[in-house]
This record gives sequence, structure tokens and C-alpha cells, in this order.
Amino acid sequence: MTANVVLLPHTGPLITLAYADALDLLFRPGWPIVLVDMVLHEVTRTQTPTSEKLAQWAASGQVTVRTTRTLRHHQQRLAANPAAARTAHLGELAIQETMNDFALDQPRQTGVFLFEDHKIARASFLLPDNCRKISTRAYLLFLEQQGWLVSAADIKRRAIQAGRDFSKLRFPPE
Repeated sequence: MTANVVLLPHTGPLITLAYADALDLLFRPGWPIVLVDMVLHEVTRTQTPTSEKLAQWAASGQVTVRTTRTLRHHQQRLAANPAAARTAHLGELAIQETMNDFALDQPRQTGVFLFEDHKIARASFLLPDNCRKISTRAYLLFLEQQGWLVSAADIKRRAIQAGRDFSKLRFPPE
């Protein structure tokens, strides 16, 4: 099963784990990590406390960066008219594009969409049968339950102490 699962992290979990100096936790289950190019663009396009760390992590060769039509379209719009280029929700669109591709091209591969934003939890994503979505908090608890992490609460605490406004959302709800 492990070889058939691919982790698709969104911006929120990447930023939270970067604040906690815990990006390595994404590798604990042994699943390949596919970083959607638009998500990478979103976490590195402006200087933030985590942007350089995330750029280095993505360039380390341990993750696959997946090219999407969403980023290509965004770059074309920026070049044509920067003021009119849409920026909101493009990471989500690129992940949806990737999940759709998984459903069409790789039906035996399961995509696990890792998110943090409460808006995403309520968003009406079309989740193909071979895709799942899970919050950062639930992922950390999963790692703890598997014995791959001593304390999910410690990671949350480290991120908050470093300045991250960690989502209060609990998904799935308790």
C-alpha cells in the first residue's frame, strides 16, 4: 500500500512544519511527496519567515515537483497584465488538477491531500475515489499513532512558538 500512496501537501502544512523545523515529518510514512508547482510558487514567491527554508527543501531532490496547467496559465496572465492576474485559490486549483489527473491516469495510486486552511475543509473538492484529504493536525496524530512521532502536540507547540498561527480547525471533527 505504501508504494501506491502519494502525499500532496498544500501551503498551510508546509508553512506550519517549516516553522516547527519539522518538514522531515512529511517523509515518515515513506510515501513519495509530490509538490504541486503552484503550491511551491505560493510558498516562495514573497519573502516570509519560511520561504527560503521551503525553497531549499523543495530543491533538495527528495520531492517531485509536478508541473500544472494552473501555474503555466498564471504565469502567462502575469506576463500579459500583472494587475489583472488572479492569485486567490490557485494552489487549490492546481491540487484539484493533480487529483483529477490521478483519477484519470493513475487509478491505482492514492493521492493524500494534506491541508490546513479551514476554508479547504469546507470547500467542495471533487475527491476522486483514489484521493483523500487530511488536515495537518490529523496527519500529525496519525504519525503519533503509528509510533513515527513522539508528540503531535509538541510539533504544534513548536510551530506556534516560532510564530505560526496554527489552524484551530479539527478535521475530521472530534
